[in-house]
Amino acid sequence: MAARSESLDTSGRELVISREFHAPVAAVWKAWTDATQLANWWGPKEMKLEVLKADIRAGGCFHYAMKSPGHTMFGLSIYRELVAPSRLVWVNSFADEKGNVARAFFSKDFPLEVLNTVTLTEKGARTLLNLRSAPINATPAERAFFEGMFKSMEQGYGGTLDQLAKHLAGVGK
Repeated sequence: MAARSESLDTSGRELVISREFHAPVAAVWKAWTDATQLANWWGPKEMKLEVLKADIRAGGCFHYAMKSPGHTMFGLSIYRELVAPSRLVWVNSFADEKGNVARAFFSKDFPLEVLNTVTLTEKGARTLLNLRSAPINATPAERAFFEGMFKSMEQGYGGTLDQLAKHLAGVGK
């Protein structure tokens, strides 16, 4: 099989989201890297997450189903870099039930692959999270579609990070 070339077009815009959590960096790191914890908060508020495969390490993957009444969609994260407790890099894609990368159900123009980088910075008993997302191996139309979805993705990630905050508040109680 031929090696796949990859491009991250830095001339395009990235989605950048920052959030401060009232939790130590070790707890936030564990919430991102422990599959049981991840299942408790990852994804849209109205959907239930089912972990299909979890191998959260560089080179590993996280394959999951997000379910709501009458609808199931699948996602796949391929991990590139984990530097505890400060940096997590993965490529996220929509997927099918077998874990194959698939087009998003809502548009043929959503990129097949999105590179995500989360950095965690300790601030006393709090943690600052920075998330950067950008399409890779994307056509100009896919990059434009991705950038056009920033408001929607900000809302979606906002809800997901609200769930993370709630999860972190309940850890250890």
